[in-house]
Amino acid sequence: MKEIISTDKAPAAIGPYSQGVKAGGFLFLSGQIALDPKTMAVVEGDAVAQTEQVMKNMKEALTSQGLDFSDVVKTTVFIKDMREFGRINEVYGRFFAKDAPARSCVEVARLPKDVLVEIEAIALLK
Repeated sequence: MKEIISTDKAPAAIGPYSQGVKAGGFLFLSGQIALDPKTMAVVEGDAVAQTEQVMKNMKEALTSQGLDFSDVVKTTVFIKDMREFGRINEVYGRFFAKDAPARSCVEVARLPKDVLVEIEAIALLK
């Protein structure tokens, strides 16, 4: 069985997908981009500023289900420019300071709304 999750504290889906889905003891979070959940506009700034917003959005989605970053077991990071990896990684590392999840990171040609970073996550339900 699956359960669709949604919170108004994270950006609403901008297409035919859900913010997240609970299934099989896991929470699968859709990729988060640097949208301000109140305005649905991309936040101003560079890859660091966008990664901060992505992580805030992910935090809100996790919190809505009684979870936090320590429950995340896998992430996938999509970035526009691999030269930004170090700066993005620095922000990411602040949120996963202990027992970081497994991760993949890939450079992509383009992301929704031309953002610089998108991160999806899988968390273990409590």
